[in-house]
Amino acid sequence: MGVRKALGRNYRMKITLKGIRPPIWRRVQVPGTIRLAGFHAVIQTVFGWTDSHLHQFLISGESYGRPDDFDEDVVNEAKLTLAQVVGGSKRFTYTYDFDDDWEHDILVEKVNAGDSGSERPFCLGGKRHRPPEDCGGHWRYREFLEAIRHPRHEEHDAMLDWVGGEFDLEAFDVAAVNRALAALSPRRWRVE
Repeated sequence: MGVRKALGRNYRMKITLKGIRPPIWRRVQVPGTIRLAGFHAVIQTVFGWTDSHLHQFLISGESYGRPDDFDEDVVNEAKLTLAQVVGGSKRFTYTYDFDDDWEHDILVEKVNAGDSGSERPFCLGGKRHRPPEDCGGHWRYREFLEAIRHPRHEEHDAMLDWVGGEFDLEAFDVAAVNRALAALSPRRWRVE
C-alpha cells in the first residue's frame, strides 16, 4: 500500500511482550503514515523503555532499523511508513535490547478509515508495568520478581534499591502514556 492510500487510515495494534506470564501488553492506534522510526518511538513510549539499546523490526522476513547500528543490511526505518512495510501482514516482531532480547509480538487487529493521515498516535489500553530496563531478559525478570515478592529473599533489598525502592507489577497508567505520546514530535510520523 502506497503513502497516498495510507492517508486516511489508522492501524489498531496489540503489542505483547513475549515470554512473560501474565502478559504485559499495550493496544495502540497509529496513523498509517507514521514512519517506522516513529512507530519505534511509540513502542518505546507506551512501554516506558528508555531507548538506550538497539532495536529492530522483522516484518515479512525483512529487517528494518537504523542502518548505522548494524553490520548486516537492514532497511532504513526512517524512510518508510508503517503502511508501506506492513502491507497485508497481520503480525510482526519488534526486538529491543539484544542483550535482554525483549521481543514484542505486534498484532494488527484492525485497519480503520480516518479523517486524514495526520492523526496522533495514542494508547487505547494495556496491562502491567514493563520489566526494569537491563534486568537480564524474561528469564532474569522472573528471578527479579521472586526477589521483590519475598522480603526474606537474599536479594530482596538490593533489587528494590536498584529499581528505586518499589516496583508495582500491575501499574499501568493509560492517561500518563497518552500525555507522553502527545509530547512526541509530529516530525516522527508525518511524511514530508
